[in-house]
Amino acid sequence: MKSRGFTYIELIFTVAIVALMATVVVPYVELSVTRKKEAELRYSLREIRTALDSFKKTVEKGNIALPLNASGYPPRLEVLVEGMPDVKDPRHKTIYFLRRLPKDPMYSGPAVPAAETWGKRSYDSPPDAPRSGSDVFDVYSLSADIGLNGVPYNEW
Repeated sequence: MKSRGFTYIELIFTVAIVALMATVVVPYVELSVTRKKEAELRYSLREIRTALDSFKKTVEKGNIALPLNASGYPPRLEVLVEGMPDVKDPRHKTIYFLRRLPKDPMYSGPAVPAAETWGKRSYDSPPDAPRSGSDVFDVYSLSADIGLNGVPYNEW
């Protein structure tokens, strides 16, 4: 009686087909993960930058009191979530600019608060050499990797 099963040739052929399919699928999966992270980075940068601009406009309207020599931007990113008292409101109601501070999706270091995952640029630093200072004028990714569009993430 003949045994019914796979021959050695059939098994090798099946493994070769699976390996070929994997070489096609793995790069596609990696690309889609990178695209998702890049979309999340774009969204997070837009969200934080919009909150920074909103904070500045609120200061210019006189609703938030800052020292006279201040630029009008928040001293720390966390202030956008913690809020600031409205000096024009009789009850000094708190004005909030973000519900939560998003983490940089490109950050891959140890677990730290979200504010520490971003590079911060102060108002008095030049755009080509950002550095932190007494306020937060802008944020950027600390990742030195290059995006799918050929632009480094820290220049987005």
